[in-house]
Amino acid sequence: MKKVLVTGADGFIGSHLTESLLEKGYDVKAFAYYNSFNTWGWLDSLPKEKLDQIEVFTGDIRDPNGVREAMKGVDGVFHLAALIAIPFSYHSPDSYVDTNIKGTLNVLQAARDLGTERILVTSTSEVYGTAQYVPIDEKHPFQGQSPYSATKIGADRLAESFYRSFNLPISIVRPFNTFGPRQSARAVIPTIISQLLAGKEEIKLGSLTPTRDFNYVKDTAAGFIAIAEADKTIGEEINIATQQEISIGELAKEIISQINPEARIICDEQRLRPEKSEVNRLLGANAKIKQLTDWEQKYTFAEGIAETIAWMKEHMDAYKADIYNI
Repeated sequence: MKKVLVTGADGFIGSHLTESLLEKGYDVKAFAYYNSFNTWGWLDSLPKEKLDQIEVFTGDIRDPNGVREAMKGVDGVFHLAALIAIPFSYHSPDSYVDTNIKGTLNVLQAARDLGTERILVTSTSEVYGTAQYVPIDEKHPFQGQSPYSATKIGADRLAESFYRSFNLPISIVRPFNTFGPRQSARAVIPTIISQLLAGKEEIKLGSLTPTRDFNYVKDTAAGFIAIAEADKTIGEEINIATQQEISIGELAKEIISQINPEARIICDEQRLRPEKSEVNRLLGANAKIKQLTDWEQKYTFAEGIAETIAWMKEHMDAYKADIYNI
């Protein structure tokens, strides 16, 4: 692949992936969500010399016409555009069906018609639900414990069907929880950091017992590229995981110790997921990605947290620490 399209390039992981692809010498077209403010999300924060190298296409992943137009002339597609917030999916599930399922279908249909050489569809560890065994490998059963995760399961299965039905060269990329600079406060790590940096003594969180397997965003981006560059990954579903876990409570204590050891955690009822919707344990297996590619985790958890804190100190204007971000 020489020229690639990144959908969701204006988002957290997408903007980092766009940067990584540029550094690897790819010709990158970035699909950003059209809006009347003409903002390109996190792409606007890139240095001008990088932004000048990117062809930005503004559109809506839900519209098949714009998606098809964006995909013309590219060799491969990294499809990351999605609605991701779990609490928002509780009250607005239709938007998740339209964006995550229909949006993915638009990419698949266009790729089939245009003869796109390579398509990477982004999944999520949430499709597994609470671990039935650990580490969670790619054969683990799926369980939709939120409307969000249900739509991602649907998108994954659509992608599989296009590989099996039409021999479309697809890989399903399944990152476990990713964190780092530019992540919104809908995620737990920036939620904790933003409250601490805003000077709050009481840090509001939901359940503290669930465990997660956290990837630093630069490692996640490297995983996408490694999967795209390996022929053996076509037709496969592949985790990007560290195969290490930490509870939300322990995570919060670690971040508190680095910023303000005097702060304490309090439970905010509105941040609790419904009991049957809470995913209690995620610990991913990474044997498959290591077998099929040359990917290796480069950043330790502590290094990633330190970089995230440093970045957020300089960008607190991007966060509303006084409200619960869903």
